Amino acid sequence: MVVFKEITNSDLELIVSLMEEFYAIDNYPIDTETSTALFKEFITNEKLGKAWLIFTEKEVVGYVILTFVFSFEYQGRIAFLDELYLSEKARGKGLGKKTVQFIIEQISNLSLKHIYLEVEEHNNNAQKLYIASDFEFHNRKLMSYKPR
Repeated sequence: MVVFKEITNSDLELIVSLMEEFYAIDNYPIDTETSTALFKEFITNEKLGKAWLIFTEKEVVGYVILTFVFSFEYQGRIAFLDELYLSEKARGKGLGKKTVQFIIEQISNLSLKHIYLEVEEHNNNAQKLYIASDFEFHNRKLMSYKPR
């Protein structure tokens, strides 16, 4: 059985260690002090989003984060599925599918109009997971700007 527990202050060390594992997959840099501070801010301001630990058999096997944005195009609050991580031993067991289904169920609970996500070009398993859950490739290009 899969259980989703909303992340609290007592989970900060655990969530940041899971983030380190996730970021290591694609060699993304992570500063644990910054991530801890960001998570403290995130979980104290419900307008920013929601995050959950993923449990099976009372063991933490991953996490999922939704961040919120207001969109005029979509007529209200939308979400970005910012991160979904499952530990290596938890992959290939249907937990990703159950997690995506849980996130889809949150649409009405959180009054969301739309959910976006990014997936690495090389991550075919994640792409298949999202497509199987009726996510579609967007017809626009995602662009970004980072102040220098």
